[in-house]
Amino acid sequence: MDDKGGLLPKASLTVKNDAGGAAQTAITDAAGRFTLSGLVAGSYTVQATAPGFNTITKNVRVTDGGTNEVSLSLSIGNLTDQVTVEANSQGSVAAALAPMDALLEATSARTEITSAFIQNFTSPVADFGEAVEMAPGTFTTNGNGVGLGQSSTYFRGFPDGDYDIDFDGIPFYDTNTPSHHSWAFFPSQFLGGIDFDRSPGTASTIGPTPFGGSIHLLSKQFSPMQNVRGGFSYGSFNTKLFDGEYDSGNFGPAHKFNVNVDVHHLGSDGYQTFNHQTRNAGDIQFQYRPSDKTTITGFSAVIWLDANTPNFAATRCQMYGAQAGYTCTGANAPFAGSGINFLLTNNSDPLLYLNNQYNYYHVPTDFEYVGVRSELGKGFTFSIKPYTYNYDNSEKYSNAVPITDNAALVGTTYAPLNVKIANTCSTLVKSKYTCGVDKYNSYRKYGETSELTQVSHFGIFRAGLWYEWANTNRHQYPADPLQNWLDAPLPNFAETFVTNSYQPFVEYQYHATPKLTITPGIKFAYYTIGTKQFADNGGKIGGLGSNNPAAFITNGGSYFSSLPSGDVNYRIRDNWSMYGQVATGSIVPASGTFDFTQSATGTPVATLPKQQKNLTYQTGTVLKLKRVTFDFDYFHIHFDSGYSSFTPIDTGEPVYYLQPPSVTQGIEGESNVYITHGLSLYLNASYNRAQYTGNATVFCNTAAACLSSTPQLSIATPGGQRISNAPSDIETEGLTYQHRSWDAGAFNKRVGTMSLDNSGFHNAGTIDPFTLTNVFLNYTIKSGTHFNQTKIRLSFNNIFDNHNITGDSFATKATPLLITANGNTYNNPFVSASPITPLSGADAVSILPGRSVMLSVTFGLSPKR
Repeated sequence: MDDKGGLLPKASLTVKNDAGGAAQTAITDAAGRFTLSGLVAGSYTVQATAPGFNTITKNVRVTDGGTNEVSLSLSIGNLTDQVTVEANSQGSVAAALAPMDALLEATSARTEITSAFIQNFTSPVADFGEAVEMAPGTFTTNGNGVGLGQSSTYFRGFPDGDYDIDFDGIPFYDTNTPSHHSWAFFPSQFLGGIDFDRSPGTASTIGPTPFGGSIHLLSKQFSPMQNVRGGFSYGSFNTKLFDGEYDSGNFGPAHKFNVNVDVHHLGSDGYQTFNHQTRNAGDIQFQYRPSDKTTITGFSAVIWLDANTPNFAATRCQMYGAQAGYTCTGANAPFAGSGINFLLTNNSDPLLYLNNQYNYYHVPTDFEYVGVRSELGKGFTFSIKPYTYNYDNSEKYSNAVPITDNAALVGTTYAPLNVKIANTCSTLVKSKYTCGVDKYNSYRKYGETSELTQVSHFGIFRAGLWYEWANTNRHQYPADPLQNWLDAPLPNFAETFVTNSYQPFVEYQYHATPKLTITPGIKFAYYTIGTKQFADNGGKIGGLGSNNPAAFITNGGSYFSSLPSGDVNYRIRDNWSMYGQVATGSIVPASGTFDFTQSATGTPVATLPKQQKNLTYQTGTVLKLKRVTFDFDYFHIHFDSGYSSFTPIDTGEPVYYLQPPSVTQGIEGESNVYITHGLSLYLNASYNRAQYTGNATVFCNTAAACLSSTPQLSIATPGGQRISNAPSDIETEGLTYQHRSWDAGAFNKRVGTMSLDNSGFHNAGTIDPFTLTNVFLNYTIKSGTHFNQTKIRLSFNNIFDNHNITGDSFATKATPLLITANGNTYNNPFVSASPITPLSGADAVSILPGRSVMLSVTFGLSPKR
């Protein structure tokens, strides 16, 4: 059988007497069975293999006149192998050449992105967000250029923080909000494939936010052959990448060891002015097989990131100058503030508030795990993976105003930029700490994932646990950048907190018939937080009466969710399947949910909101023909939107509540058409509508009333209005050529119209459709010589140099409508007092980065094959 309980035909068996003599062989039939007879008594070694599967070996004792039944479970080599095995078993050339594809065993909308796609059809400096951006219903933006900053990925309208990302099954995310840092963890050099599931998944899908979906990052497969590779890449924005990789191949006693090492250095000026990036990184993987039943794996990665990213974005006026619909005069005149067009080069000039010394990040990270997988007999397998990782972000940035250390210059005009000097930051006491911010965010996590499985003819039983403990230290201090970043006495906020996450689960994948699989399951998500918050300047909790920086209060809370799931997969034919899924998901609340403005007594008031949850229905089909693959799905998601708050009159403390629930529904389709001689056409498209429902939200005027069942005030929600940042449609067209030594591809991604919210005013503006086109050309030496796998890569990102706007932060915030009920006045958080001009020249906007070209040469040095 395979490791999922499926019967494996045409597997090869070799049986050899340990005392010597010729080996006997057999091939499994359609039911995965084999028989060998006439063996003499003794000890035998049974070895089974099949294309794309890892070889398995077992020792069997044969007695005279006895019969032994041997069950063997072969595991897929890696994601690429799984796709290859399925393509080969169906005789589908289109599936074998598909850049991305769904699997016939899918129970949800799932796209498999192989290492071949990452290595051939993404930039050498891409991050994991850019590796998934061509998948159905998905888009990724990065304003500084591909791989050169923090990218943002959306799918089905869900932003980062509404879905899980894990690496080899280990969730990773920020502790203050469940979001991710694409530039500080897992660059493409670390990746061997991606399993992209656009659903909450089954009960065994673990993580803090099994809500919108999961991006499962996978490490590289171990090579059985020794190989050394070294490469250099150079491209636009003075981007340089040096990379070296070593595969040990199988070595040691009985060839039971394997090691892979990769180290690289990345440096770039970036597309945006003064947004330099430097990254030094390395990872090491090892594998040890002490027996045919036990495998030990390990992974360790370290990244050292430095960047000069400013803490503000350019405005429309600074980007484009005057345009129809807005003017660029006065405060909105071009170059009248921060902007990407500043070109400051004199490092001795104290006015260089945009220079490296006034805006920088220093972010070291590390990530480690050790995994043990052991077969226990009778179909049972146990695996456990303890892990730890750390994120340590030290950031200092100036506010976007010119500064000087000479009080006489305040109010004068700085000629090179035609801007006024606002303050001295170091000599005027009132503004001493207004020019900079000293920011710190650090956490260390320890956790484990474990799973017990039992494979039988009836199906697969799975039970397991994810547990994680994290310790976080965060602060933001107003600081003086001209006095060696001297901090103010009181911070904007300073806090430490400890979180615990528990997720036990159980599910059973029942093989009801050879063609029908049913998988019910349930997961329990329990989360706790304990905070220690120090006195501040009013940014979060206030001075606690004494304004003593050492004073603090403690707070905390917990959440518990039961998350059932169920799915079915029916194999209509060997090459055609259908599936259906009902699944629930939840989101770990942000730590800010536990912030309360404190009175002089420092007594916290904790009225916690309900946890965000969702309910997803999906159905779809996957078909693999020789020249065409096709998968299609329909989804309907009812989910709770994010948190908001208001303040009851009796306490002055904010009460958090869930915003109006929402519904997203739509369709997605994906296909690869094999044309001829390695040439294929890849297509995907999604169409959806994400909108608020018309349910009412209940408010209250006292903290006690908030917890009672008696409504105090009922406000209609913006039913029917579209959810912000959820495109109406997304399409991808790709043309690939994969033949012998050549891998070439062109991919075009179009993102449809998106609505934008502004404060309480929904659908205040829109982002027009934008298009991104990338082209890749690769040539690999496959001669079997010492230089086997030497590769030349040429990458074009945004080849047509489009500069469309991809995001907008409104300069003018909408004012919520005031309403009165029960003698009290409230802000209606869903309706604006009056319409505003949604798009202005002062809006801070994000755009597609300009065209980038990257040439890469990787030299391979391996034993002659």
